[in-house]
Amino acid sequence: MSSEPTPELTTHGVGPWPGGSESWPDGEEYDPELLAHGDTRNVIDRYRYWRMEAIVADLDTRRHPFHVAIENWQHDMNIGSIVRSANAFLADTVHIVGRRRWNKRGAMVTDRYQHVVHHDDISAFAEWARSEGIPIIAVDNVDGAVPVDRAELPERCVLLFGQEGPGLTAEAIAAAAGHIEITQYGSTRSINASAAAAVIMYEWCRRHAG
Repeated sequence: MSSEPTPELTTHGVGPWPGGSESWPDGEEYDPELLAHGDTRNVIDRYRYWRMEAIVADLDTRRHPFHVAIENWQHDMNIGSIVRSANAFLADTVHIVGRRRWNKRGAMVTDRYQHVVHHDDISAFAEWARSEGIPIIAVDNVDGAVPVDRAELPERCVLLFGQEGPGLTAEAIAAAAGHIEITQYGSTRSINASAAAAVIMYEWCRRHAG
């Protein structure tokens, strides 16, 4: 049985490492400030007291080969939540297409651990995807879209989501190699954009994550 001291759990993380600096664990991944004062960040136990840079470096060793892209023409409030889900499902990178600025409140600071890049428009985004050999999979309930439970979902791909309300633009739909949707059973035409993104990312992980 390990004799290592157990940090005090709080309602918002863990307190200072017990026993003072003499009992701190060894390793460059640990942050002295967090060890001294506690870690209130929303991170899994594996990363308690770790430096942010060390967490990112560790995530980079095992990120999944799918990307997430979001059109951002109307400063959609859902983008932050999608970034948070992308972090939870260990997406490679999130691509913001359109406006560079986006509302980060819903990300709950997970954007610090998630690679996020910007593309000016769909044309630039599509050129990036072509150069990387990554197929674009558009997610929207448009004519010809295949329900995700029956659709091909490549292991290496970029999942492209539209904005709340208008969905994907015609340019985005045209740039995609595949079009998928989520089967619904009620009266509403669509579900929340961030909820849809989480469903699709989970389905990717269910099929491909080890």
